[in-house]
Amino acid sequence: MLAQRVSALPVEDGWIFEPKWDGFRALVFKDGDGIYVQSRDEKPLARYYPELLPPLVAQLPPHCVLDGEIVIARDGALDFDALQLRLHPAESRVKLLAREIPAAIVFFDLLALDRRDLRDTPFIERRAELERILRDAVPPLYITPATEDRAIAGDWFRRFEGAGLDGVMAKRADGRYEPNKRVMLKVKHERECDCVVAGFRWHKGSERTAVGSLLLGLHDDGGALQHVGVCGSFTASRRTELVAFLAPYRATDLTDHPWREWAAAEAAGGSSRRPGAGSRWSQGKDLSWEPLRPELVVEVAYDHMQGGRFRHTAQFRRWRPDKNPRDCTFAQLEVVAPEELAAIFGSVGRAG
Repeated sequence: MLAQRVSALPVEDGWIFEPKWDGFRALVFKDGDGIYVQSRDEKPLARYYPELLPPLVAQLPPHCVLDGEIVIARDGALDFDALQLRLHPAESRVKLLAREIPAAIVFFDLLALDRRDLRDTPFIERRAELERILRDAVPPLYITPATEDRAIAGDWFRRFEGAGLDGVMAKRADGRYEPNKRVMLKVKHERECDCVVAGFRWHKGSERTAVGSLLLGLHDDGGALQHVGVCGSFTASRRTELVAFLAPYRATDLTDHPWREWAAAEAAGGSSRRPGAGSRWSQGKDLSWEPLRPELVVEVAYDHMQGGRFRHTAQFRRWRPDKNPRDCTFAQLEVVAPEELAAIFGSVGRAG
């Protein structure tokens, strides 16, 4: 079941609120001693997080299906970069990382129990059953906090961002579990930032007639332009218009381009972290990029910065011809004070 993004928490009665976890969405199927864990797009996850299998076998009922989020908490906050590091093809490396940066799983829904399909059962009843079967659960298994109090949900939204949480979810108390439908609501943080545009990618299948995304950079304390993410979600007409708009800024001579080393590494088949670098989730995608002279400044909206990069695709707001690219620095970003993650992991109770 998916979520629709909204700008504020619903004000009417009949909603249950939860923190929005920033990890890998996971469905867990248990049949006797057999466990299968899959991602939202149906990729198997268990081999990357083997430390979760014994507690799942030991603590879950014999026959059940649960919906949750795999997370890694370090230094009082969720660490999505560490979570991605676990997606390694080598089994020896996976085992090492499982010991060094172990994962946890936070459950927030129950889809089946004792061979009973619960998807048509109201969420408030599924939540009660979830609390019952996880009443004695111990780490690394958790149940997400939930409340029907909008004021408490608003407090979570303000306080827990520093712990790496992504916002607040809202689910109808009487709602069914509807796969592939956006019937949940999500409220996420949104901020604005001025970035240098130093490259772009072609839109998939456009045959170089439409721009897919802009590559964004911010200057660090030493003046180096660091790649921080991409800006996308353009309309079809805007993608076409951007081809002509960016044409005067296309860089054919990379001698003075701030990302010339990345471009050279890409040409040589390297794998350093750069615009165009792939991951195990992006296999098959064309992530090559075209350099631009770093003269354009764009204002974008973003929800969360993690590890020096935008956690999700930034949204285009407007061009800033009045802004000097050298003024686009990390200093403009809002710094959120960490909130002790134990305050969330320790909040386990009934809705309301």
